Amino acid sequence: MNSLIHLAVLALKQVTRHRIRSLLTIAGVAAGMFLFTAVETMQSSLRAATVAGTEDTTLVVYRENRFCPSTSRLPEHYESDIRRIPGVVEVIPIQIVVNNCGASLDVITFRGVPPEELESFNPELEIVDGSYATWTDRSDGALLGENFAARRGLKQGDQFEAAGVRVFVSGIIRSAEPQDNNVAYVHLPFLQQSSRVGLGTVTQFNVRVEDSTKLDSVATAIDALFKSDQAPTSTKPEKAFFAQTAKDMVEMVGFTRWLGFGAVVAVLSLVANALLLVVRGSVKENAIFQTLGFSRLAVGSVMLWEGMILGFLGGLSGCAAAVIFFSWKRFTLGNEGLTLALSPDLNVTLAGLAIAVGLGLLASLWPALVASRKPIVKSLRSA
Repeated sequence: MNSLIHLAVLALKQVTRHRIRSLLTIAGVAAGMFLFTAVETMQSSLRAATVAGTEDTTLVVYRENRFCPSTSRLPEHYESDIRRIPGVVEVIPIQIVVNNCGASLDVITFRGVPPEELESFNPELEIVDGSYATWTDRSDGALLGENFAARRGLKQGDQFEAAGVRVFVSGIIRSAEPQDNNVAYVHLPFLQQSSRVGLGTVTQFNVRVEDSTKLDSVATAIDALFKSDQAPTSTKPEKAFFAQTAKDMVEMVGFTRWLGFGAVVAVLSLVANALLLVVRGSVKENAIFQTLGFSRLAVGSVMLWEGMILGFLGGLSGCAAAVIFFSWKRFTLGNEGLTLALSPDLNVTLAGLAIAVGLGLLASLWPALVASRKPIVKSLRSA
């Protein structure tokens, strides 16, 4: 164990001796791992938004064959009919207004809900600034998700206008659901009038069922109930609805995985090339090490440690930069009223760092083999 530590210390000294070469290699690895972590952050956010789990018990009732919120119009009185379906726990009508229905960055989404029902339907919402009372007292009040507010530089007491809707910021909310952190909740009657759809018409209903095993049966019952009505419905689990409605955005994010693979290959090549240059420039040093009693395995181990140190330092820099970047910019991708928040994830960051170290080790295998197999006499003569 002590010998491994001594070899690691020696490798670190080798890295610090050649500062410019090491810094350039670390910078290259950092750039590659920044790209890889950014891509994995997008993939992780997408999985969180589209892959259902046992804890997911929400259905979205939408107008059949309609996707953009402006084309989905359902009678508000459907709420009472849905409540009577066995397995339904809670129903909330929602009117949605967006500034851009297509795929775009930084989409602004207003969700109009009955103010007296939001807290009971979504009890995990946390008010971090302002209060529910302030919101319910003003018909033009809005509760902004904390990411939404941060992107726009808004705080409690401000006013802003978007998509033809002008609101007063009554509070800032935080939620475990990424969607809630990127929308503005307003009063349903206010948004119906502001968007000119008229009272009594909503975009969708969010329905909570008793448990996830009843999602399909309740969805089938809802669609069967309104099949012959004036506005037939299409009901899906919330994450399945996201995956279908925002399929263009899903495909776009899915394509970025190839960029991640490219970043991995680039890091692997960069570290291997740097270490091969080290081997060529350290022929005499390696020969001296062997003369002093270092085994060939020890000489090769020093090279392996160098690769892992370069990978670790570059990976740490790149992954940390990606976390800071996404925490600072708070990017969201929006499509048809749905938002995909790109949030840094600890598991993704740790995985990126582990991959960087692994790539450094993998890239150093061949240089280590070359360094350890070179005969002492030949090394001393060629130095």
